[in-house]
Order: sequence, then structure tokens, then C-alpha cells
Amino acid sequence: MKAEDSRLVDTGKTGTGQHSGVVLRGAEADITTGRRTKAERYGLMEAVCERGNLTLAYQRVMANRGAAGVDGIGCDGFKEHLQQHWTAIKANLLAGRYQPQPVRRVDIPKPQGGVRTLGIPTLTDRLIQQALHQVLSPLYEPEFSASSYGFRPGKSAHQAVRAAKSYVAEGRKIVVDIDLEQFFDRVNHDLLLERLSRKIKDGRVLQLIRRYLEAGMMAEGVVSARTEGTPQGGPLSPLLSNILLTELDRELEKRGHAFCRYADDCNIYVRSEAAGHRVMASLTRFLTERLRLKVNAAKSAVAPVWKRKYLGYSVYWRKGRAALRVADSSRERLSERLREKLRGARGRSMSRTIADLNPLLRGWSSYFRLTESKRPLEELDGWLRRKLRLILWRQWKRRATRARNLMKAGLTEERAWRSATNGRGPWWNAGASHMNAAFPKSWFDSLGLVSLVGSTQRLQCVQ
Repeated sequence: MKAEDSRLVDTGKTGTGQHSGVVLRGAEADITTGRRTKAERYGLMEAVCERGNLTLAYQRVMANRGAAGVDGIGCDGFKEHLQQHWTAIKANLLAGRYQPQPVRRVDIPKPQGGVRTLGIPTLTDRLIQQALHQVLSPLYEPEFSASSYGFRPGKSAHQAVRAAKSYVAEGRKIVVDIDLEQFFDRVNHDLLLERLSRKIKDGRVLQLIRRYLEAGMMAEGVVSARTEGTPQGGPLSPLLSNILLTELDRELEKRGHAFCRYADDCNIYVRSEAAGHRVMASLTRFLTERLRLKVNAAKSAVAPVWKRKYLGYSVYWRKGRAALRVADSSRERLSERLREKLRGARGRSMSRTIADLNPLLRGWSSYFRLTESKRPLEELDGWLRRKLRLILWRQWKRRATRARNLMKAGLTEERAWRSATNGRGPWWNAGASHMNAAFPKSWFDSLGLVSLVGSTQRLQCVQ
């Protein structure tokens, strides 16, 4: 590797992170300052391959610690791989000859059934895609709609949910919930490239993007060609989806609609069902004819807002105002994930089981901190503590062991033996008064079990 390129894989530690390397701005110059981006100062592909831009891309790819692609090269061997091959890779990129490798197919089960197919690029291709993203994003960001919240700097799902709530508070209590059928698998390549060519004039960049779109998908050693779609799993796909769907955003704005879009999840808020059905029909035609996308009629609907969910939340009417709560399906999904983690917990200590559960509980509480309904969280907390008491009851097995442990927990001998010999099943006993008295909420608190109610309330206080 040449000296100027070796800085790409500098992983020297600084005060900011493991893979901070050399601090360079790359291609992400602040557009609002009036300074030109590197993409404007140089050719677009030269900006992609610029040292600072690649250094930043390398840091971000390594920070994600993702899985290896079809070449089997993981994060541990990636630095050495780049040292050996980067000079040739860069030369091919600048010459327009670079050929991406196929992506590795991974099927992720969906909560509602079926699978979501991800395409995992190699680390080299993730690096190049990330470098492309960093150069292209500043070019397109100023054109994106304020009502687009997915995969954008300074935007979040929480902002989208709050916007949805505000529309309902204004009296738009009917939602047009549009589900795009297999959006990432159905994106038309020619249509997307035509949209990209309106701003990108570097033929090398357009050709590289087309090659990424057409890169085959490998499963069990067999590569399948792709003629449409942009596989989920690469850094570039979210940006490409926003570029294509910006046309939908502009159409909605032109018609004066109140809407929120997060990636391919789009909700439009109207004041009547009649208006909702008109919007659904006209947008279905627009998406089909203009963007060559298909609306999933089975999953799309025109309905009162409280009958639908958006990004895991539902909006309901509370004391004369719009409020947010966790959608039923989101609670059910958490329960299922907790059940999966608790399988096999019978052979572990309670402290270890709780340590395994806590990251999931913290993450879930953080995301759903906007909820204004406490009761569902209290029910989930109570259900989880009962599941943990069930594990204890089953671990004890023998009546004498159960009686002895109940006495250790503070029950009288008479009550402990009566409870241990009651002949009822484990789940009944896990919810019975003797187990609640022996192992109350305070006992689980002492072991560090995260409370969904307590955690969301604390997070709400610091918002």
C-alpha cells in the first residue's frame, strides 16, 4: 500500500474510540456553511477515494463490527486485507473497472411471519458503499422532505412518531397506512439510475452503483443474479431508497397532505374516511405508474389512527387529547423475545439470567420512552417477574427444597410447607401470594432487574 493510502487502516486509539484513526472531515462538509464539498472540488469518484473520506468510512464500518461477506474476511483480518489489496482496488475504482462481489444471503424471521432477506456485502464493499454514502448524502440531503425521517442525519423514529401524534391532535384522526410490498426487493434499477443521473454526472459512480444493485446474492454456494431491488444490509441502500421515494414525498407535499415517512413506511393523516379512500386510490396509482412499486393491499388500510400502529407506537385519545402508547404487537414481540431468552434459564443462576435480560429491557425502554400509558408496562413487568419466579420454582424440584428456600426467603415454616405441598402447578405457584411474598419486586430490584416502568419514567424526565 502506498504511504498516502496506509492512513486508511490506521486504527491507533485516540480519546474518542477504538477505531478513530486520523481525524479528517472526509466528504461530509457542512453544506450550510457555503464551503464546497470534496465532491465539488474534485471529481465525484476522486472524492469517494479521497483519503479522509475513506478513513472516516473505515472507522464507521469497523465500529459496526458486522458479519463477514462471501469472502469470509471479518473485522479481525480486514486491516491486513486492505494493506495487501487497497492499491489495486483504488486503481480499479478510479478507472471504473471495480467489480463488487456477490452479497451473502441471510434470512431474518419477521414477527408477523415470513422472512426478511438481507444481503451482507463483503467488508471491502461495505467500505466502498460507506464512502459513496458519505459523498452522495450531502448532495441529496438538501432536497429531501422535512417529513422524511428514516436514515437521515438529525432525524429519528421518535421525531416521526411525535409528528404523527401532532397531526392527530390537529383533528386528522384517519390514517392512510401504505405498505409497499417487498420494497427493497422491487426497486426498478433503470428508474433509480435515471433519478440518480439527474444529479450525478460521473459515469464511474453511476456504473459502480448499478454494479452494486446487480451484484448477485449467494446462498449455499450458489449465486443468483439480480435484475431489480436493492438488498438490505449495505450502507448505500437506505440512501438510495430515500432518493427514489423523495418523488413520493414531493407528490404528497404538492397535494398538501400531512404525512410521515420512515424509509418505506409511510402514513398520511386525513380528516375523514372518504378522503382517506380517495388518497389511497390516487397514491396507489402514482406508486404503480410513476415509481413501479406495488402497494400491499392486504397490509395497507384506511382506518382510525388507534386501530393502526406506526413504528411500534399507536396514537389514542386520552382525556381529550392525542397520546402515545406501545402498540399491542410491540408488546407481544417483546414477550416472545423474553421467552426465547428464558429458554434454558433453569440451569443458570438468577443473577446471570437477569444480566442476560437487561440489555434487551434497557433498549426496549429507551425506544418506547414516549409512551404515556403506564399500565401495559406494569403488566409486562409483573409478567416477567412471574416468569422468573417460575424458573426458581422449577429449579427447586423437590418439596423439601421448596419449603427450605421459602423459609430462607422469610416465610414461616408452616406457610412454607403448606405452599410447597399444595399440589398446584408451577405457573400457578409462580403467581401465588407465597412466591410474591418471598420474592417481591424489591428482591428483583436488588439483583438489578430493569423495570420497564421505572426505566421509561426516568428517561421521560431527561428528555
